[in-house]
Formats: sequence, structure tokens, C-alpha cells
Amino acid sequence: MNPKDERRERYKVSRRIPTRWRDNDVYHHINNVIYYEFFDTVINGHLMEAGVLDFSGGDSVGFAVETHCQFLKPIQFPEEVDACLRVGKLGNSSVRYEIGIFKADDEQPAAVGYFVHVFVDRLTRQPVRISGRMREAMESLRP
Repeated sequence: MNPKDERRERYKVSRRIPTRWRDNDVYHHINNVIYYEFFDTVINGHLMEAGVLDFSGGDSVGFAVETHCQFLKPIQFPEEVDACLRVGKLGNSSVRYEIGIFKADDEQPAAVGYFVHVFVDRLTRQPVRISGRMREAMESLRP
């Protein structure tokens, strides 16, 4: 993922997220850890809306095993951001979600990054195949 090539239209889903006063750090921009909250919000929000994420009763859970964020432009409260999502790679038991964080109505990202989730059995914690409606929801996010 080359940040210079990233544009909104390369993502499949977008979610507008307001920043909060407490998100700013001492340097008057959004603190780096908040970007990971944006990532979580767009990923889990999409899966919940697709009806495939069951936090309390699902057979499998997705564990984050790798994360990355590259910061390109500062964001400050009270700006709103658009967290944009696509799936870069879908394996048997893992998925790489790619996220672009854009200032509202800006075509170039303020940050880009990814989460890799491995799906495991809720009880045994052993990797399981992503299948059925979950796989369909992820396939719909591929470019």
C-alpha cells in the first residue's frame, strides 16, 4: 500500500467519525492511539451491520495479530474523519483489513494502515476457516 496512490475511491466502505476534545494530545493533534480506535470502529461497525459479528455467542472470534499505521497529515478536534475500509488479503483463517483515514471531504489520506485478524475457535483458540456469511462479508470488501 503506497500512501501516495491512496484515494477514497479505492475503498469499499466509509464511516464518518467525529473527533473528540480528549482525542487531542499535547501537540494539538489527534493522538496516535486514536487512529487504532478509528480502525476498530470501521471494521467492527461494518461486520456488525453485515450481521456477521456476534461478540457473545459466535463460534469464532477474530484476534488482531498485526497492526500498522502510517501518519501522513495531522488531524485536530473538532474535525470529522472518514474511516475507509477494504480487504487487501483474505486467507483461510486470516484477513488483512486495509484502512484509510481521511479528513472529511479530503481525497488524500491523513493516515493509512492495516489490521490482520486471525479467526480462532472461541473455546479452543485454534485457527478456524473463515466461511459462510463472514467470508461473503469480507469478499464484498475486496477491490
